[in-house]
Amino acid sequence: MSEQQYSPEEIARQIRRLIEQLQMAGRNDLLLHAVGVPLLEELRIEAAKGKLSRLVITKDYRFILEDYHQEVELQPVHKAVYLLFLAHPEGIEFKRLAEYREELTRYYLATAKMMDKEKIIEGVDHLVNPLDNAINEKCSRIKKVFLELMDEYRASYYFISSHTQKHIAGSSRIWYERLKVITLPRELVVMM
Repeated sequence: MSEQQYSPEEIARQIRRLIEQLQMAGRNDLLLHAVGVPLLEELRIEAAKGKLSRLVITKDYRFILEDYHQEVELQPVHKAVYLLFLAHPEGIEFKRLAEYREELTRYYLATAKMMDKEKIIEGVDHLVNPLDNAINEKCSRIKKVFLELMDEYRASYYFISSHTQKHIAGSSRIWYERLKVITLPRELVVMM
């Protein structure tokens, strides 16, 4: 039979046999090289999908892990930060947060209905100031809340984490974007 005549299921069985052979030979290094890190990350996400809960964000900005029947208890400022990062799956560099000031202010105003507008604006000023540690503190709190609700593997998809992207311009210029992202697949986010 030629390769084109194998069903996807048969190809998967062949791959499984080859993986077992490499593992028996103690060559996980070759297996990792063959699979590649980008595909490994895609497979990790695919494996986690069955264990991840939908995150429902209600009209009154309650955050509910629907499949776990749990509410994520966050303060309005934390919800505003979270909503900003959810809205930007490509990621945001903390040093560029000032570019998102207006959007962050809208989220904060929406989640903190009873708060004084001046206090909200002052809070946003702290968050977008690259010399202030406020954004790191808020992200740490968000992370802590999710870690209290689930194991670290699953929680890592829900909190705001680092993603470094290498850029090469020409042959001599290399720079890194230190993006912060929420890796939760967006099809699991339900906005009511």
